[in-house]
Amino acid sequence: MAVIGTGLIGTSVALAATGQGVSVYLSDRNRAAARTAAALGAGRAEDPPEPVDLAVLAVPPSRIAEVLIAAQARGLARAYTDVASVKAGPERAVLARAPEPSRYVGGHPLAGRERSGPLAARPELFRGRPWALTPHRLTSRAALDRGLELAELCGAAPVVMRSREHDEVVALTSHVPHLLASVMAARLRDGPAGVPLLAGQGLRDVTRIAAGDPRLWSDILRSNAAAMAGVVKELRADLARVAAALDVLAKEGMLTKEDLLAGEDMFAEGNGAGHDQGVRTLEDLLSRGVAGLAGLPRPGAGPPAAEAGLPILVPDRPGELARLLGAVAALGVAVDDVAVEAAEESGLRVRVPVPAADAERIGAKLGADGWDRAPAESVSAG
Repeated sequence: MAVIGTGLIGTSVALAATGQGVSVYLSDRNRAAARTAAALGAGRAEDPPEPVDLAVLAVPPSRIAEVLIAAQARGLARAYTDVASVKAGPERAVLARAPEPSRYVGGHPLAGRERSGPLAARPELFRGRPWALTPHRLTSRAALDRGLELAELCGAAPVVMRSREHDEVVALTSHVPHLLASVMAARLRDGPAGVPLLAGQGLRDVTRIAAGDPRLWSDILRSNAAAMAGVVKELRADLARVAAALDVLAKEGMLTKEDLLAGEDMFAEGNGAGHDQGVRTLEDLLSRGVAGLAGLPRPGAGPPAAEAGLPILVPDRPGELARLLGAVAALGVAVDDVAVEAAEESGLRVRVPVPAADAERIGAKLGADGWDRAPAESVSAG
C-alpha cells in the first residue's frame, strides 16, 4: 500500500495497515511529516519498488484529482482511493481529467480528532466508525473491492453511497457543525472579561472541533459549499425566529412599575400574545433539538501550568520516535502535545512539552534512558 499525505488521517490509515502486516510506503510534500510517520512505525518514507495494490490519497479535496493524475502517470498502484470528506467535486475532476478513472473509488472515513498532524494519529481511530465509499459510473469492481478491504482492515464499517448524497449528509452532520463551532468560538474573542472563569463543559463541547486546521477546513468548506449553503440558510431562518422571540422576551424585563400601572403594551400582538409566542418559539426549537438527537446512535479545571519545551534529538531509525513517546508517557507527559519541529539527516528534532518546574528532572531521566537533547538554539520556537 502507498499513502500520499501523512497527516492525522493518512498516518492513522498507515498505522492501522502496518498493524495488520501490510507493507506501507509513505510520501508527503512535507518531508518531516513523512519521516515522522515512518518513525512512528507507519511504514517507510520512500517510493515502492513496484506498483502497489492500493494507493490512499490523504490530501485535501481540492488536490485529489491532481495527486491522482500524477500517481497514475507513474504507475504507482493498481487501484486508488482517497479519504477526503467531500466527494462530488473530486469525482467530477477525476472523471474529466484522470487517465484511468476506473481505478479510483472515492472514500471517506468518518473519524477524526481536533488535533492534526502525524503525531495525533492513532491506529484505532477508525475502529467501529462508518467509512463511506462512493463508486462512480466507471469505477471497476476491483477498485471498489480494494476500498472495501481497506475499510475493513482499519476496523471500520463500510457504507456504499453516491457522492452527491454523501456530500449532502456530511454538510449537515460534519461541515456545518464545524462552521458553527468556529462561529461560536470566534465570539469568545470579544466576550466579557469573565469568560475564562465561567467557561464550562457545555461551551467546550460546542467549540471543541473549532480547533481544527484552518487551511484544511477552508478547503473542505469551499469544496462542499453548494451542499452547505442550503443548511446554513435553514439555520439562518431558525436563528431569525429565535432572535425575534428573544427580543420580545427581553422587553418584558425592561418594563418599569410605571409602565405596568399605565398598562404599557410591550408585545406586538397585544395582551401578552407576543410573550406567549416567544416562549413557544424557544420551546419548539428545544423540543426539535431533543427529537433530532433521538435519531442518533449513542456513543458507547484550572489554568494550565507554565510549560517548557524540552528539545530532544530522535535518531533516524524506525521505532525510535515511538520509543520516545512511550518514555514520555511513562513520565506523565501529554504525548498529544509532543511536536516535531525539524528533520535533518541525523534525525528528528522533537519538542517535549513539560512543566517548567519539572524540565530538569524529566530531561535528566530521558538522558539516563539514552535520549540526547538537541541544541536549544537550533529548534524553532513552537
